[in-house]
Amino acid sequence: METQSLALFPGTFDPFTKGHMDLLERSRTLFSKTVVSVAKHHSKGHLFSPEERLEMIKQCTAHMPWVEVRWMQGLLVEGCRAVGANAILRGVRTGADLDYERQMALSNRAMAPEIETVLLISAPEHSHISSTLVRQIAQMGGDVSPFVPDSVRDAIAAL
Repeated sequence: METQSLALFPGTFDPFTKGHMDLLERSRTLFSKTVVSVAKHHSKGHLFSPEERLEMIKQCTAHMPWVEVRWMQGLLVEGCRAVGANAILRGVRTGADLDYERQMALSNRAMAPEIETVLLISAPEHSHISSTLVRQIAQMGGDVSPFVPDSVRDAIAAL
């Protein structure tokens, strides 16, 4: 009997980037399904509302039948349990990301040892992209098209 593997890919995704898209494409080889879990981060200033982020990500992933997009509140491990995820998917761009993700993975394992954290190294062409960088470029009127899918670029231009 083949088991279903389901990963939860959490983040604020404000905005959703080409790096996020790459991780989702690559998740297909590891998981039967990946749930993009959109969260609000209280210390971040958002460009888009949660509803706008959900809709943008749904548009960007419409061609990915293995991807589901939903809103999440509360502890990540509780979100995993709610959707039946046995893994947390995270991207790592730098050594600092790795240190942070290791700390989070160990904390999540202490709360939910049945849920594994899978860290994917960013593709070199996306390793410099962060939502924070994209927000800063957008707020200064710069061209974000090298960093985000076209539909996200259009939404940013409409702000």
